[in-house]
Amino acid sequence: MGIIGWILIGLIMGAIARAIVPGKQKGGWIVTLLLGIVGALLGGFIASAVFGTDVNEEFFDLGTWGFALIGSIIVVFIWSWFTNRKRA
Repeated sequence: MGIIGWILIGLIMGAIARAIVPGKQKGGWIVTLLLGIVGALLGGFIASAVFGTDVNEEFFDLGTWGFALIGSIIVVFIWSWFTNRKRA
């Protein structure tokens, strides 16, 4: 599975991550989908670096989707934290 596969997974996982992360996130659906793509790539990188797994083999592997979801949740949470901070 190449970059196109990670982009497709990221689009789906961005929407799911937005629904999971509590609070109101600023930015529209386009921002959420872009964050999902970044999160899916981050999740794949984390899986490869920490666990030594090859997440690029199969598109319909639950581990691939799980790592993409975890990465997307991390990125959406960080985005939410940065955009919802009170400025002095």
